[in-house]
Amino acid sequence: MGLMDLLQQALNGNSNANAETHFDQVAKQAPPGQMADGLAATMRSKDTPPFADMVSKMFGQSSPTQQAGLLNQILAALGPAAATALAGGALGKILSPGQSQVTPEQAAKLSPAEVSTIAGEAEKTQPGVVDQVSQFYAQHSGLIKVLGGAALAVALAKMKNNLDNKR
Repeated sequence: MGLMDLLQQALNGNSNANAETHFDQVAKQAPPGQMADGLAATMRSKDTPPFADMVSKMFGQSSPTQQAGLLNQILAALGPAAATALAGGALGKILSPGQSQVTPEQAAKLSPAEVSTIAGEAEKTQPGVVDQVSQFYAQHSGLIKVLGGAALAVALAKMKNNLDNKR
């Protein structure tokens, strides 16, 4: 069964209860770029929680290495000047002056609530951070499932819409 068939089947089910199963099937076949696009649309959707809340939820379920990867994606998206501005808050308590990368040990010291604040401020400063974070989590699709059935359904619908538009 092809990717488009899987997406169609998932969306015809109209059940958030089966969204995780359908999402797993799609994640096995979809290229990371399509996963990232679907996740970015989910994070921008009015039908899902705010970006910062979703990032916080995934961060809370991530390993320290994944947590550091997420924070480093945010820092890279912001660039040195904006990252320095954010360093006064939660990042300031873990980063040394001039440090531009977060280690897994440092990331593990942050709470999901602190990461929510970081993500929210980053989004205000650089809206493109949503795409950077989506690309990161597209490589860790198992974590996306913690967002719940409604968010997964939005991601699947966006992926199908993108494929329809390419036809």
